[in-house]
Order: sequence, then C-alpha cells, then structure tokens
Amino acid sequence: MPKVAYGRRKERGERASMRIKIKKDDMVRVIAGRDKGKTGKVLDVDRYKGKVTVEGVMVVKRHTRPNPAKQIKGGIAEKPMPIHVSNVMILTSGGIPTRIGYKMETIGNTVRRVRIARKGGETLDKK
Repeated sequence: MPKVAYGRRKERGERASMRIKIKKDDMVRVIAGRDKGKTGKVLDVDRYKGKVTVEGVMVVKRHTRPNPAKQIKGGIAEKPMPIHVSNVMILTSGGIPTRIGYKMETIGNTVRRVRIARKGGETLDKK
C-alpha cells in the first residue's frame, strides 16, 4: 500500500481490514463473555471491526417503531449483535473447539491453501 494512501486513510480514521480465519457459515463456540459455552453458526464477518455475528449469541432486544412504507411491524425485536473474533473458536465436525492452521493442497495442477484444525489435522473447508 502506498504511503500517500495510508496517510489519507489514517487522517479519515479508516481502519485496515483484519485477517480473520473464521468464515461465514462456520460453526463456532463462544469461549469468553456473557454467552460463554454457547455454539452457533457464523452469520456475518466484519473484517474492519474484527467482529463476527453468531446465530443465537449476544441477542439483544430492540424496540422498533412501525413503518408501513418499509413493511416493518412495530414492537420488540430480538437481534444478534457482533462479538469480537477472539472470543470464539471454530468447531471441528466432531464438535471440538480448535485453532486454525493452513496447509497447501494440490488438486490436479492447482495449489490451494486449505484451513485445517490444529487438533486432529481435519480439513475445515467445505469443498
């Protein structure tokens, strides 16, 4: 990244994106916070804030006003909020929380980098 662009980004307060090893649709377990021990599917990954939204975790209630133009009914809606990526661990197919490693895999004449579980060496990427 050129120094000029970096300086401009810094002035505006924009952050560089974090490198997050967790992807959408991964199964994760919360290892810290008020929902510690819960498991769920990753709904969204925010690489700029370093946060993930997990189904059924960090659910808050929001009071919404009805808006007929947008087909929004009023009332109390429950919505999952993002939690920091350091507070979740990916689960293997056996349900064991693990860290993520990478290995190079050759398929035909193409080389791909695939995610593997540090516990057991199982491949985490779905093909």
